[in-house]
Amino acid sequence: MPSNFPHNLAGKFIVFDGPDGSGKSTQFARLRTLATDANLEVLDIREPGGTLAGERIRQLLLDPDIERHHPMDVRCEMLLYMASRAQLVAEKIRPARQRQALILADRFIASTLAYQGTAGGLDPAHIYAAAQIALQDCWPDLTVVFDVDQQTAAKRLNPLLDRIEQKGADYHARVRQGYLDQAEQHPKHYRVIDATPDADTVTTQLIDTLTQHFP
Repeated sequence: MPSNFPHNLAGKFIVFDGPDGSGKSTQFARLRTLATDANLEVLDIREPGGTLAGERIRQLLLDPDIERHHPMDVRCEMLLYMASRAQLVAEKIRPARQRQALILADRFIASTLAYQGTAGGLDPAHIYAAAQIALQDCWPDLTVVFDVDQQTAAKRLNPLLDRIEQKGADYHARVRQGYLDQAEQHPKHYRVIDATPDADTVTTQLIDTLTQHFP
């Protein structure tokens, strides 16, 4: 375990987010292992999903046949993500916070703002309004954005792309900018990590970032 691993993460809600192919899921798994080794109770969740209802919604949202034959309206897309999130908050996140577990989420509201907002054209005010209903003030303590250029991201993606990953380079460039804009607008709640280097270097950056944010 890193010597500077932060030990005051109990009860914190930390989101790992970023463009497809950023390597965030690798870092998510590493932090989960480190936190468990530090004797922290960890609730790890993914979005969309994490509950029975959420996993059914996930199947619909990521189905590539929908994009090929009947593209989903971006408002429908956003509200489905929020529906999954509402169930996740009620069933998993709020109880975990009450018992002071460390909550690690693989994507959350930042994804909706980047994908359906900046890239999809939805007004962020409408997204926040829906999020207020879904989250009931259960917002993350920190969102860590793993930033990576498109060329590097493309090399890391599974060749069997899901519906969102198939949307093209221009769309994903807007997604990346959406994350960077959020981090600039909300510096107290976001941190950006350069995810271009090897995984070990990124993990070191992650631990340093958490130690600084949760002293």
